[in-house]
Amino acid sequence: MKTVLITGGSRGIGRAAVRLFAERGYRVAFTYKTSTEAAEELSRSTGALAIRADSTSKTDVARAVRETEEKLGMVEILINNSAVSSFSLFGDITLEEWHRLFSENVDSAFLYTKAVLPSMIREKAGCIINVSSVWGIEGSSCEVHYSATKAALVGMTRALAKEVGPSGIRVNCIAPGVIDTDMNSALDEEAMRALASDTPLMRIGKPEEVARTALFLAEDSSSFITGAVINVSGGFTV
Repeated sequence: MKTVLITGGSRGIGRAAVRLFAERGYRVAFTYKTSTEAAEELSRSTGALAIRADSTSKTDVARAVRETEEKLGMVEILINNSAVSSFSLFGDITLEEWHRLFSENVDSAFLYTKAVLPSMIREKAGCIINVSSVWGIEGSSCEVHYSATKAALVGMTRALAKEVGPSGIRVNCIAPGVIDTDMNSALDEEAMRALASDTPLMRIGKPEEVARTALFLAEDSSSFITGAVINVSGGFTV
């Protein structure tokens, strides 16, 4: 079975992906930054390799990939899931906050992808899945900086898919809608109800539903899909 590395795997969508891929027999490694207790519990319950790493650090990223390869084998599937969010009026966004979100959400995907690509190109096989957001497609008021980072991942996905396709590597993107994760914990019940009512399926999504899409994109059933952006949003972008 193949080796998958999931960044930001201790919570939310990443956690659901770790559990699902482990259940399906994949060799799973995941990174986390501060959620040590959650990461250790997830590692114990799934057998997945937990690696503490700062996804914005080139040194940490290289170490995480190296440790994965040494213990589980070549990274054949990379899921760039690590991300942070922030709510603020555009006029209140500082340059420091703008850079922080791009570092966490875009630079991290760049660094991990750069780290795993040489082996994938050498083997002429591999799968990279970037986790974007519907806000990267639709845009969100008071989340201009977050929306911009997620839009960047869409562009990165499409361009890289063209570049590495001749090497047999597939690059795809998932754009989740409003999902029941810690990232949305800052929203009150009224706001969540409003978002659910704006969703054609009239509910909030589950992390497991996004994880199942990642599994589909990782497996041979999607072998002729690359450069795609798949909305897992309950129709939010319709």
